[in-house]
Amino acid sequence: MDREAQHLPPYRQYANEIIARIRSGELRPGDKIPSARDLIREKGVAMGTASRVLAALRDEGWVDTITGYGSVVRTQAALTQGADRIGMIRSGGTGLVDGEVVEFVEARTEPASQEVADALGVEAGQEVVMRRRRYVDEAGVSVVSSTWITAALGERLPEFTQPERLPKMTMGLIEERTQRRATRKRDTHSVGSVPTDVAPQLNVEPGERVLKVTNRYLDQNDEPTEYAVDWHAPGRSWVAEGPVE
Repeated sequence: MDREAQHLPPYRQYANEIIARIRSGELRPGDKIPSARDLIREKGVAMGTASRVLAALRDEGWVDTITGYGSVVRTQAALTQGADRIGMIRSGGTGLVDGEVVEFVEARTEPASQEVADALGVEAGQEVVMRRRRYVDEAGVSVVSSTWITAALGERLPEFTQPERLPKMTMGLIEERTQRRATRKRDTHSVGSVPTDVAPQLNVEPGERVLKVTNRYLDQNDEPTEYAVDWHAPGRSWVAEGPVE
């Protein structure tokens, strides 16, 4: 054990040991992890410490507890965000991960809410066009995504309101028709209450608190091109890994 780890509380040290085994692949999704009794026997800890180990692993999304069986390594269903999909397309991909499909939900013209108006640079109540779809993978529905563009831009993109999948997503269609290339983005992550009209598509109850990600894109002239709101299904994980600079 390294010197820094020795300063951690015992429950945290033992939780980190199990997390390291999961990360290394020694423990795989569905594998049973040491029970509280195992930890007491192997580590010589008190029941309170052993219980805190398992609670930490559950709270941080590493394990699920199955009644009558014990705790097992959770299958981590990762989130895929709009900017990730754009990168896939610009690299020659489809914008979908393996085993994933996208389903058209609806498209309509509607008055801009204050949130959408601020993002697109129009007046609240002004007509905008919305397209909604949901992404489904082997674990079920992963995200319900809604994208808004101005009515003027909508006139140039009739496909935007059609049920067929957009091969290059909204951004690629905008670039193809208008030469406006998205060069900057602003992503916001928060926890929000699922709206009533989104909940059935996400298979949750209205008002359930889940991860909400908003994406605002701007072109080479710093003019907004589109605004999107993604509601992510419960039980998903968002992982960002890279060097610390």
